[in-house]
Amino acid sequence: MTVYTTIDSPLGELLLVGEKSATAAGGTALASLSVPGQKRGVTVQDGWTEDAAAFAGIAAQLTAYFEGTRTRFDIEYVTGGSDFQRRVWQALEAIPYGKTCTYGEIATRIGAPRAAVRAVGTAIGSNPLLVVRPCHRVIGANGALTGYAGGLERKQRLLLLEGATQAA
Repeated sequence: MTVYTTIDSPLGELLLVGEKSATAAGGTALASLSVPGQKRGVTVQDGWTEDAAAFAGIAAQLTAYFEGTRTRFDIEYVTGGSDFQRRVWQALEAIPYGKTCTYGEIATRIGAPRAAVRAVGTAIGSNPLLVVRPCHRVIGANGALTGYAGGLERKQRLLLLEGATQAA
């Protein structure tokens, strides 16, 4: 069963979508976290059930993150994406709080050639879990903020929140 809720955040209203799961803490595995106006963002579908209680633990972790008291998330996710996307997303999860890395560094970490930087960027852009899977920590080779589905202003706000520096 697909469930959803919205929560307020410094980035705007977050839409959390999940699947009921007997193994997930709190009974819900997170499938999507999106912000208003997000490229390829999720919208509520017919047949989904609104259930704020199903996301209480996730919402508490997000609140603590935005307050600056949480640097890692302990959330069960719905597995999705291609094998390549999952490898890229796993590399994102390894970028420490407050650090950044480049698209080329992600390609190297997953064993892809440097020529795969565009494919890495596409996989990062397909990340369904903004904030909790930290695609905002990936920057251009020249240090520029590039390519964030939630908008560059939000990317900058997240990096400022984390006190981000180079070299993950």
